[in-house]
Amino acid sequence: MSRSGGWWGRKSTPAKFETYTRWSFHMLALTELSVAVGPVVGQVEQRRPALVLIALAAVHSVVCGVTGSRTLDWHRGQRDRPVRTLWSFGAVTVLVAAVALVIARRSPGGGEVEGAAGGIFAITMVFGAGTTAIGVHGRERMTAMVAAFAAGTGVVSWAVTQSWAVALVTALVVLAGGGFFAFTYAFSVWLLNAVYELDEARETRARLAVAEERLRFGRDLHDVMGRNLAVIALKSELAVQLAQRKRPEAVTQMVEVQRLAHEAQREVREVVRGYREADLGSELAGAQGVLTAAGIECTVSGPVTGFPAPVQSALGWAVREAATNVLRHGDARRCAMELRVRKGHVVLTVRNDGVPPQSGGPSRGAGLVGLRERLAEIGGTLRAGPTGDGQFLLTAEVPLPAHSGEAAPAAAVQTPDSVSEATP
Repeated sequence: MSRSGGWWGRKSTPAKFETYTRWSFHMLALTELSVAVGPVVGQVEQRRPALVLIALAAVHSVVCGVTGSRTLDWHRGQRDRPVRTLWSFGAVTVLVAAVALVIARRSPGGGEVEGAAGGIFAITMVFGAGTTAIGVHGRERMTAMVAAFAAGTGVVSWAVTQSWAVALVTALVVLAGGGFFAFTYAFSVWLLNAVYELDEARETRARLAVAEERLRFGRDLHDVMGRNLAVIALKSELAVQLAQRKRPEAVTQMVEVQRLAHEAQREVREVVRGYREADLGSELAGAQGVLTAAGIECTVSGPVTGFPAPVQSALGWAVREAATNVLRHGDARRCAMELRVRKGHVVLTVRNDGVPPQSGGPSRGAGLVGLRERLAEIGGTLRAGPTGDGQFLLTAEVPLPAHSGEAAPAAAVQTPDSVSEATP
């Protein structure tokens, strides 16, 4: 199924894994049907017993799939425990097994019908034990459920065949098969819950990072403005009192207030400028780390150091916005970031294969609009949009100041490790 088409491309990674898990449960039910029907089609020549046995296997397979799906909903917290469904499944399992035994004992078809019916009996008990076991919590209860099915199967088999050997083999088959399917079901549910928890943890980590940055900015702004505002308020009160007394020193105090206000304004601008500036090396290393942690293969190439500060900052913001878009939009598996110097310009290209299915042209999101305005301030340009081959390309081009007096960076390609080393 194409990643870029339809409902699958719009699903998140946990939702995709949940869909895969559900279909795995259904495929196990279809496995029961195929395993049970195979011997019937290949061995039983009489049409009527064969149709009855196939119908029994089909009914139990369908009920098994429904029960597994509803039990998965319960483990995911999407519904209450499906007690009625589990009891109904247990009743259908007993009924199918009993009818299969009756056919095996009373059918005039001889050994072929008896063998096929006995196989359906054993397979029904195996899948019945595995599916019923996931309707309880805890390994001990699941083990006890499978063991109870195996013991009951052995007792019934001995009562029908009067052979301890056949009864023991049948019970062991149910114990091993039911235990295997119960473990498969339980492990799939545990893995699905782990995927959702990891996704929630990643979102929580992102929110905490934003909150921490806001606290840092608020703390820095408080440290800068608190002292200056306190001094301005004190000197303003003093100037008012001096002015009321017709003292000439009031003018001196107001001049000082004016100086402090300009100083506070300058410090606030420095705080904001430091907050808004982005370092190219740090942004590339951070983007590579974040994308790799999200399961996206990310490569970085090209010179990183030696650019003027305005160019570094603008391209750093471009890297940050591009990485954000890769994570939030589409379902990329690979991302390539490349820096190169061309005709007095620094060109950053970010290419990924996660184009959303609804993308029909360049994105006009608020993030890209703001980035385009930021680049325009220093004469840069931005192009972003799908390339038509299932990929998305972002290109940021910034001119190098001719009068900066700085040599252009070497064109040697750096590895991702060198990006990390360039990070201050």
